[in-house]
Amino acid sequence: MRALGGIALVIVLLAVLVSAIGVVWTRHESRVLFVELTRLQNQRDELNVEYGRLELEQATWAEPRRIDQEARSKLGMVTPRPQDIQLVRR
Repeated sequence: MRALGGIALVIVLLAVLVSAIGVVWTRHESRVLFVELTRLQNQRDELNVEYGRLELEQATWAEPRRIDQEARSKLGMVTPRPQDIQLVRR
């Protein structure tokens, strides 16, 4: 009977140790994942700022007045005269 109680005690002790190691490992993994989450959130925020800046830059480059100015200065385009305009029908 005494041997059975000793075996049960060893089994319970092993179960407690395994459980404690599991808790420590789980907390460690949780902290590692939290650090990764924080890093990814910071990266997301930086990308959102950059995206907003790029949208503003695109809006500036696509402004009709600027496109007209570039077409006239760099490409030598001019507004056609009324007699040069032809209507094409399908």
